[in-house]
Amino acid sequence: MKVIAFSGSARKDGNTAILLNTVLEELQAEGIETELFQLSGKKMHGCIACYKCYEKKNHRCAVDKDAANECIEKMLAADGILFGSPTYFADLSPEIKALIDRAGLVSRANSDMFKRKIGAAVVVARRGGAIHAFDSMNHFFLISQMIIPGSNYWNMGFGLDKGDVKKDEEALATMKILGQNMAWLLKKTHA
Repeated sequence: MKVIAFSGSARKDGNTAILLNTVLEELQAEGIETELFQLSGKKMHGCIACYKCYEKKNHRCAVDKDAANECIEKMLAADGILFGSPTYFADLSPEIKALIDRAGLVSRANSDMFKRKIGAAVVVARRGGAIHAFDSMNHFFLISQMIIPGSNYWNMGFGLDKGDVKKDEEALATMKILGQNMAWLLKKTHA
């Protein structure tokens, strides 16, 4: 089994990556292969609504000049998908939103190719707006017919400067429980 995590933060190895890695560590402890893919520094553009994915049905986006198809391939090969985003003006980062839009349309064009995979969202905020960003990522999982594990609180942490989220002990504990629940669910669905 494998879980791919996408950090939609502009900051490489920032707070979003820290929280995602906390989830991934729990999955690794359960023998699940993991990978963190950071969108920082990568080109990722929004969907241009060409609908060629519906014509070709080849599990790819027709626009092949950025990281979208690499991400879609990783999502397709994984059993579980994690999306992480900082909160920008009470919403997602543009990079993770672009990935959601592109992967979502390709999935729908190809018989809902992410159906019944496990998916979870992780959000970082300086102070507010995290619930909206959290909901936006979960909407992708739900419309894709994916299964979402929960934790003991919303999967969010707080911090502004790089590394601040390490001081948010409740967030770190929430991420650990999310990782444990995701591992349990993956094992149950792959038994």
